[in-house]
Amino acid sequence: MVHLSTELIHADDKDNRVTDVAPPINVATTFRYNNDDLIPWNDRENLDFMENEPIYSRLAHPNSTRLESLFSQILGGHAVIYSSGCSAFFAAMIHLNPKRIFMGQSYHGCRAIAHILTRNFDVKQHTLDEIEEFAQEGDVVHLETPVNPYGTSYDIQSFADRAHAKGALLIIDSTFAPPPLQNVWDFGCDIVMHSATKYFGGHSDLLSGVLVVKDEEACKKLRDDRIYLGTNIANLESYLLLRSLRTFEMRVLKQSENATKVVKFLFDNREKYNKVLNKIYHSSLQTEEFVKKQLKGGYGPVFSLTLQNVEQCKKLPSKLEYFQHATSLGGIESLIEWRALTDPYIDQTLIRVSIGCENADDLIQDLGNALQALQDEA
Repeated sequence: MVHLSTELIHADDKDNRVTDVAPPINVATTFRYNNDDLIPWNDRENLDFMENEPIYSRLAHPNSTRLESLFSQILGGHAVIYSSGCSAFFAAMIHLNPKRIFMGQSYHGCRAIAHILTRNFDVKQHTLDEIEEFAQEGDVVHLETPVNPYGTSYDIQSFADRAHAKGALLIIDSTFAPPPLQNVWDFGCDIVMHSATKYFGGHSDLLSGVLVVKDEEACKKLRDDRIYLGTNIANLESYLLLRSLRTFEMRVLKQSENATKVVKFLFDNREKYNKVLNKIYHSSLQTEEFVKKQLKGGYGPVFSLTLQNVEQCKKLPSKLEYFQHATSLGGIESLIEWRALTDPYIDQTLIRVSIGCENADDLIQDLGNALQALQDEA
Protein backbone atom coordinates (compact mmCIF):
# COMPACT_ATOMS: atom_id res chain seq x y z
CA MET A 1 0.00 0.00 0.00
CA VAL A 2 1.37 3.39 -1.01
CA HIS A 3 1.56 5.89 1.85
CA LEU A 4 -0.42 9.12 1.91
CA SER A 5 2.59 11.42 1.57
CA THR A 6 3.60 9.64 -1.63
CA GLU A 7 0.07 9.60 -3.05
CA LEU A 8 -0.21 13.36 -2.47
CA ILE A 9 2.77 13.94 -4.74
CA HIS A 10 2.26 11.21 -7.35
CA ALA A 11 -1.40 10.12 -7.56
CA ASP A 12 -2.01 12.48 -10.49
CA ASP A 13 1.20 11.66 -12.39
CA LYS A 14 -0.90 9.75 -14.92
CA ASP A 15 -2.54 13.03 -15.92
CA ASN A 16 0.73 14.72 -16.95
CA ARG A 17 0.30 16.47 -20.31
CA VAL A 18 3.63 18.35 -20.36
CA THR A 19 7.15 17.78 -19.07
CA ASP A 20 6.82 20.44 -16.34
CA VAL A 21 7.44 19.02 -12.86
CA ALA A 22 4.86 21.42 -11.39
CA PRO A 23 1.49 21.33 -13.16
CA PRO A 24 1.05 24.50 -15.25
CA ILE A 25 -1.65 27.08 -14.66
CA ASN A 26 -4.26 26.53 -17.37
CA VAL A 27 -6.16 29.76 -17.97
CA ALA A 28 -7.99 28.62 -21.11
CA THR A 29 -11.76 28.19 -20.98
CA THR A 30 -11.94 26.46 -24.36
CA PHE A 31 -9.69 23.89 -26.04
CA ARG A 32 -9.15 22.87 -29.67
CA TYR A 33 -11.00 19.76 -30.81
CA ASN A 34 -9.01 16.69 -31.75
CA ASN A 35 -9.63 16.33 -35.48
CA ASP A 36 -9.02 12.58 -35.17
CA ASP A 37 -11.78 12.18 -32.58
CA LEU A 38 -14.79 14.05 -33.96
CA ILE A 39 -17.65 12.17 -32.30
CA PRO A 40 -20.99 13.96 -31.74
CA TRP A 41 -21.97 14.51 -28.10
CA ASN A 42 -25.05 12.29 -28.47
CA ASP A 43 -22.91 9.42 -29.73
CA ARG A 44 -20.56 9.43 -26.75
CA GLU A 45 -21.07 6.53 -24.35
CA ASN A 46 -19.73 8.64 -21.47
CA LEU A 47 -17.74 11.79 -20.78
CA ASP A 48 -14.48 10.05 -19.87
CA PHE A 49 -12.85 11.40 -23.04
CA MET A 50 -12.60 14.83 -21.39
CA GLU A 51 -9.99 13.49 -18.97
CA ASN A 52 -7.52 13.43 -21.86
CA GLU A 53 -9.14 15.84 -24.30
CA PRO A 54 -10.78 18.77 -22.51
CA ILE A 55 -13.10 20.92 -24.58
CA TYR A 56 -14.55 23.55 -22.22
CA SER A 57 -13.48 24.34 -18.67
CA ARG A 58 -17.00 24.32 -17.20
CA LEU A 59 -17.10 20.62 -18.14
CA ALA A 60 -13.56 19.71 -17.15
CA HIS A 61 -10.04 21.06 -17.56
CA PRO A 62 -6.56 19.59 -17.04
CA ASN A 63 -6.06 20.54 -13.41
CA SER A 64 -9.59 19.69 -12.26
CA THR A 65 -9.00 16.25 -13.77
CA ARG A 66 -5.72 15.96 -11.86
CA LEU A 67 -7.47 16.92 -8.63
CA GLU A 68 -10.12 14.24 -9.07
CA SER A 69 -7.43 11.63 -9.68
CA LEU A 70 -5.60 12.70 -6.56
CA PHE A 71 -8.65 13.00 -4.30
CA SER A 72 -10.00 9.66 -5.49
CA GLN A 73 -6.79 8.03 -4.29
CA ILE A 74 -6.31 9.79 -0.97
CA LEU A 75 -10.02 9.77 -0.01
CA GLY A 76 -10.68 6.19 -1.03
CA GLY A 77 -13.53 6.51 -3.52
CA HIS A 78 -14.68 8.35 -6.64
CA ALA A 79 -14.13 12.07 -6.16
CA VAL A 80 -15.94 15.02 -7.75
CA ILE A 81 -14.41 18.48 -7.35
CA TYR A 82 -16.42 21.69 -6.92
CA SER A 83 -15.95 25.44 -6.65
CA SER A 84 -16.67 25.50 -2.89
CA GLY A 85 -17.80 23.36 0.02
CA CYS A 86 -21.29 24.85 -0.24
CA SER A 87 -21.53 23.92 -3.92
CA ALA A 88 -20.46 20.36 -3.04
CA PHE A 89 -23.24 20.08 -0.44
CA PHE A 90 -25.80 21.57 -2.83
CA ALA A 91 -24.72 19.11 -5.53
CA ALA A 92 -25.27 16.21 -3.14
CA MET A 93 -28.77 17.47 -2.37
CA ILE A 94 -29.62 17.86 -6.07
CA HIS A 95 -28.28 14.37 -6.81
CA LEU A 96 -30.02 12.61 -3.91
CA ASN A 97 -33.22 14.69 -3.99
CA PRO A 98 -34.31 13.82 -0.43
CA LYS A 99 -37.76 14.57 0.90
CA ARG A 100 -36.36 14.99 4.41
CA ILE A 101 -32.98 16.17 5.71
CA PHE A 102 -31.79 15.34 9.23
CA MET A 103 -29.17 17.76 10.49
CA GLY A 104 -27.81 18.85 13.84
CA GLN A 105 -25.17 21.44 14.66
CA SER A 106 -23.26 22.07 11.44
CA TYR A 107 -21.82 24.72 9.18
CA HIS A 108 -24.37 27.51 8.78
CA GLY A 109 -23.89 27.53 4.98
CA CYS A 110 -25.20 23.97 4.73
CA ARG A 111 -28.12 24.87 6.95
CA ALA A 112 -28.89 27.86 4.72
CA ILE A 113 -28.96 25.55 1.67
CA ALA A 114 -31.39 23.30 3.52
CA HIS A 115 -33.58 26.35 4.14
CA ILE A 116 -33.57 27.14 0.41
CA LEU A 117 -34.65 23.57 -0.37
CA THR A 118 -37.41 23.86 2.22
CA ARG A 119 -38.58 27.20 0.84
CA ASN A 120 -38.60 26.16 -2.83
CA PHE A 121 -39.30 22.43 -2.74
CA ASP A 122 -40.90 21.80 0.66
CA VAL A 123 -38.05 19.56 1.80
CA LYS A 124 -38.69 18.78 5.46
CA GLN A 125 -35.98 19.46 8.02
CA HIS A 126 -35.55 17.42 11.18
CA THR A 127 -33.03 17.15 13.97
CA LEU A 128 -30.72 14.20 14.43
CA ASP A 129 -32.86 13.08 17.38
CA GLU A 130 -35.81 12.56 15.02
CA ILE A 131 -34.28 9.95 12.69
CA GLU A 132 -36.21 7.02 14.15
CA GLU A 133 -39.50 8.92 14.13
CA PHE A 134 -39.49 10.48 10.67
CA ALA A 135 -36.75 9.07 8.40
CA GLN A 136 -37.76 7.11 5.31
CA GLU A 137 -36.16 5.51 2.27
CA GLY A 138 -33.99 7.96 0.35
CA ASP A 139 -33.81 10.62 3.06
CA VAL A 140 -30.50 12.20 4.02
CA VAL A 141 -28.80 12.34 7.39
CA HIS A 142 -26.09 15.01 7.24
CA LEU A 143 -23.50 14.74 10.01
CA GLU A 144 -20.49 16.97 10.49
CA THR A 145 -17.81 15.49 12.69
CA PRO A 146 -15.80 16.98 14.21
CA VAL A 147 -18.50 19.61 14.24
CA ASN A 148 -18.24 23.28 13.35
CA PRO A 149 -17.43 25.41 15.31
CA TYR A 150 -16.81 23.30 18.43
CA GLY A 151 -14.32 20.76 17.14
CA THR A 152 -16.07 17.96 19.06
CA SER A 153 -16.96 14.54 17.62
CA TYR A 154 -20.08 12.45 17.02
CA ASP A 155 -20.23 8.65 16.81
CA ILE A 156 -20.33 8.02 13.04
CA GLN A 157 -21.10 4.31 13.23
CA SER A 158 -24.06 4.96 15.48
CA PHE A 159 -25.55 7.45 13.02
CA ALA A 160 -24.83 5.15 10.08
CA ASP A 161 -26.72 2.33 11.79
CA ARG A 162 -29.64 4.61 12.67
CA ALA A 163 -29.86 6.05 9.14
CA HIS A 164 -29.58 2.72 7.36
CA ALA A 165 -32.19 1.11 9.59
CA LYS A 166 -34.67 3.59 8.09
CA GLY A 167 -33.37 3.35 4.51
CA ALA A 168 -31.74 6.78 4.72
CA LEU A 169 -28.27 7.78 3.51
CA LEU A 170 -25.52 9.22 5.69
CA ILE A 171 -23.36 12.09 4.43
CA ILE A 172 -20.33 12.87 6.57
CA ASP A 173 -18.73 16.30 6.37
CA SER A 174 -15.19 15.47 7.48
CA THR A 175 -13.73 18.91 6.78
CA PHE A 176 -12.51 19.35 10.37
CA ALA A 177 -10.60 16.04 10.38
CA PRO A 178 -9.50 14.89 6.92
CA PRO A 179 -7.30 11.83 6.49
CA PRO A 180 -4.90 10.92 8.01
CA LEU A 181 -6.70 12.19 11.13
CA GLN A 182 -9.98 10.40 10.36
CA ASN A 183 -11.15 7.91 7.73
CA VAL A 184 -14.93 8.04 7.79
CA TRP A 185 -15.40 5.14 5.37
CA ASP A 186 -14.45 2.84 8.26
CA PHE A 187 -17.70 3.69 10.04
CA GLY A 188 -20.45 3.08 7.49
CA CYS A 189 -21.10 6.43 5.79
CA ASP A 190 -22.43 6.65 2.21
CA ILE A 191 -20.96 9.92 0.94
CA VAL A 192 -17.98 11.93 2.19
CA MET A 193 -17.81 15.69 1.86
CA HIS A 194 -14.98 18.17 2.45
CA SER A 195 -14.61 21.89 2.11
CA ALA A 196 -11.25 21.68 0.34
CA THR A 197 -10.90 25.40 1.02
CA LYS A 198 -9.76 24.47 4.51
CA TYR A 199 -7.03 21.91 5.26
CA PHE A 200 -6.54 20.65 1.73
CA GLY A 201 -6.13 24.24 0.51
CA GLY A 202 -4.20 25.17 3.62
CA HIS A 203 -3.08 28.66 2.62
CA SER A 204 -6.26 30.78 2.86
CA ASP A 205 -6.10 31.60 -0.86
CA LEU A 206 -8.60 29.34 -2.65
CA LEU A 207 -12.16 28.01 -2.57
CA SER A 208 -13.06 24.41 -3.35
CA GLY A 209 -15.20 21.49 -2.24
CA VAL A 210 -15.15 17.77 -2.90
CA LEU A 211 -17.66 14.91 -2.73
CA VAL A 212 -16.54 11.30 -2.63
CA VAL A 213 -18.84 8.39 -3.44
CA LYS A 214 -18.37 4.63 -3.50
CA ASP A 215 -20.13 4.00 -6.79
CA GLU A 216 -18.62 4.98 -10.15
CA GLU A 217 -22.04 5.48 -11.74
CA ALA A 218 -23.02 7.95 -9.00
CA CYS A 219 -19.75 9.78 -9.63
CA LYS A 220 -20.54 10.10 -13.35
CA LYS A 221 -24.01 11.47 -12.59
CA LEU A 222 -22.57 14.01 -10.19
CA ARG A 223 -20.06 15.16 -12.81
CA ASP A 224 -22.80 15.39 -15.42
CA ASP A 225 -24.97 17.46 -13.06
CA ARG A 226 -22.00 19.71 -12.30
CA ILE A 227 -21.75 20.74 -15.95
CA TYR A 228 -25.15 22.41 -15.74
CA LEU A 229 -24.93 23.58 -12.15
CA GLY A 230 -21.84 25.46 -13.30
CA THR A 231 -19.87 24.58 -10.17
CA ASN A 232 -16.64 23.08 -11.48
CA ILE A 233 -13.55 24.44 -9.73
CA ALA A 234 -11.89 27.30 -11.60
CA ASN A 235 -8.51 27.05 -13.32
CA LEU A 236 -6.36 29.07 -10.94
CA GLU A 237 -7.91 27.50 -7.84
CA SER A 238 -7.14 24.07 -9.28
CA TYR A 239 -3.48 24.94 -9.64
CA LEU A 240 -3.34 26.37 -6.12
CA LEU A 241 -5.07 23.34 -4.65
CA LEU A 242 -2.68 20.94 -6.37
CA ARG A 243 0.22 22.95 -4.96
CA SER A 244 -1.28 22.75 -1.49
CA LEU A 245 -2.00 19.04 -1.55
CA ARG A 246 1.68 18.20 -1.99
CA THR A 247 2.38 19.35 1.57
CA PHE A 248 -1.02 18.54 3.07
CA GLU A 249 -0.02 15.64 5.34
CA MET A 250 2.87 17.41 7.05
CA ARG A 251 0.73 20.53 7.54
CA VAL A 252 -2.33 18.89 9.04
CA LEU A 253 -0.31 16.63 11.35
CA LYS A 254 1.59 19.65 12.67
CA GLN A 255 -1.66 21.56 13.14
CA SER A 256 -3.22 18.62 14.98
CA GLU A 257 -0.24 18.29 17.28
CA ASN A 258 -0.22 22.04 17.96
CA ALA A 259 -3.94 22.18 18.69
CA THR A 260 -3.78 19.28 21.14
CA LYS A 261 -0.99 21.03 23.06
CA VAL A 262 -2.82 24.37 23.11
CA VAL A 263 -6.07 22.81 24.30
CA LYS A 264 -4.26 20.92 27.05
CA PHE A 265 -2.67 24.15 28.26
CA LEU A 266 -6.02 25.93 28.36
CA PHE A 267 -7.77 23.05 30.08
CA ASP A 268 -5.03 22.60 32.67
CA ASN A 269 -5.00 26.35 33.42
CA ARG A 270 -8.72 27.08 33.20
CA GLU A 271 -8.93 28.06 36.87
CA LYS A 272 -6.16 30.61 36.35
CA TYR A 273 -8.41 32.39 33.85
CA ASN A 274 -11.70 31.69 35.60
CA LYS A 275 -13.01 35.24 35.13
CA VAL A 276 -12.59 34.90 31.36
CA LEU A 277 -12.87 31.26 30.30
CA ASN A 278 -16.23 29.56 30.58
CA LYS A 279 -16.10 26.32 28.55
CA ILE A 280 -13.54 24.66 26.28
CA TYR A 281 -14.66 22.39 23.42
CA HIS A 282 -12.43 19.92 21.57
CA SER A 283 -12.42 16.24 20.70
CA SER A 284 -9.29 15.70 22.81
CA LEU A 285 -11.36 16.55 25.90
CA GLN A 286 -14.05 13.97 25.14
CA THR A 287 -13.98 10.68 27.03
CA GLU A 288 -16.24 8.54 24.80
CA GLU A 289 -14.54 5.44 23.40
CA PHE A 290 -15.52 6.17 19.79
CA VAL A 291 -13.55 9.44 19.66
CA LYS A 292 -10.08 7.88 19.66
CA LYS A 293 -11.29 5.13 17.35
CA GLN A 294 -12.42 7.69 14.77
CA LEU A 295 -9.57 10.16 15.22
CA LYS A 296 -6.83 7.58 15.23
CA GLY A 297 -4.49 9.89 13.30
CA GLY A 298 -4.82 12.86 15.65
CA TYR A 299 -7.35 15.39 16.86
CA GLY A 300 -8.73 18.15 14.67
CA PRO A 301 -6.91 21.51 14.70
CA VAL A 302 -10.04 23.55 15.52
CA PHE A 303 -11.43 24.11 19.01
CA SER A 304 -13.76 26.61 20.63
CA LEU A 305 -14.06 28.57 23.83
CA THR A 306 -16.95 30.35 25.42
CA LEU A 307 -16.04 33.42 27.44
CA GLN A 308 -17.87 35.02 30.33
CA ASN A 309 -19.36 37.86 28.28
CA VAL A 310 -19.60 39.42 24.84
CA GLU A 311 -17.23 42.30 25.66
CA GLN A 312 -14.43 39.83 26.36
CA CYS A 313 -15.12 38.17 23.01
CA LYS A 314 -14.68 41.52 21.29
CA LYS A 315 -11.41 42.26 23.11
CA LEU A 316 -9.60 38.90 23.05
CA PRO A 317 -8.56 38.85 19.35
CA SER A 318 -7.01 42.33 19.56
CA LYS A 319 -4.76 41.23 22.44
CA LEU A 320 -3.13 38.44 20.41
CA GLU A 321 0.05 38.71 18.37
CA TYR A 322 0.13 35.45 16.42
CA PHE A 323 -3.59 34.90 15.77
CA GLN A 324 -5.37 36.69 12.93
CA HIS A 325 -8.93 37.81 13.75
CA ALA A 326 -10.61 36.32 10.69
CA THR A 327 -13.13 33.71 9.69
CA SER A 328 -12.40 30.34 8.07
CA LEU A 329 -9.91 27.72 9.19
CA GLY A 330 -7.32 25.24 8.00
CA GLY A 331 -4.60 27.66 6.89
CA ILE A 332 -0.99 27.57 7.98
CA GLU A 333 -1.62 30.72 10.01
CA SER A 334 -3.57 30.53 13.25
CA LEU A 335 -6.95 32.26 13.20
CA ILE A 336 -9.32 33.32 15.95
CA GLU A 337 -12.89 34.44 15.40
CA TRP A 338 -15.67 35.84 17.51
CA ARG A 339 -18.04 33.47 15.76
CA ALA A 340 -21.13 35.66 16.15
CA LEU A 341 -19.73 37.90 13.38
CA THR A 342 -20.55 35.29 10.71
CA ASP A 343 -22.76 32.58 12.20
CA PRO A 344 -26.36 33.64 12.92
CA TYR A 345 -27.14 30.46 14.87
CA ILE A 346 -24.28 30.35 17.35
CA ASP A 347 -23.79 31.22 21.04
CA GLN A 348 -22.86 34.92 21.14
CA THR A 349 -19.98 34.27 23.58
CA LEU A 350 -18.25 31.62 21.46
CA ILE A 351 -14.72 32.06 20.13
CA ARG A 352 -13.52 29.65 17.43
CA VAL A 353 -9.80 28.97 17.14
CA SER A 354 -8.07 27.44 14.11
CA ILE A 355 -4.52 26.41 14.91
CA GLY A 356 -1.84 26.79 12.25
CA CYS A 357 1.74 25.66 11.78
CA GLU A 358 3.49 28.09 14.11
CA ASN A 359 5.45 26.84 17.10
CA ALA A 360 2.98 25.57 19.69
CA ASP A 361 4.86 27.16 22.60
CA ASP A 362 4.62 30.59 20.97
CA LEU A 363 0.88 30.16 20.47
CA ILE A 364 0.43 29.05 24.07
CA GLN A 365 2.34 32.04 25.41
CA ASP A 366 0.37 34.40 23.19
CA LEU A 367 -2.98 33.02 24.32
CA GLY A 368 -1.86 32.96 27.95
CA ASN A 369 -0.81 36.62 27.83
CA ALA A 370 -4.11 37.69 26.24
CA LEU A 371 -6.25 35.72 28.69
CA GLN A 372 -4.23 37.04 31.61
CA ALA A 373 -4.80 40.61 30.44
CA LEU A 374 -8.56 40.01 30.34
CA GLN A 375 -8.40 38.24 33.71
CA ASP A 376 -6.67 41.27 35.22
CA GLU A 377 -9.30 43.60 33.73
CA ALA A 378 -12.07 41.47 35.20
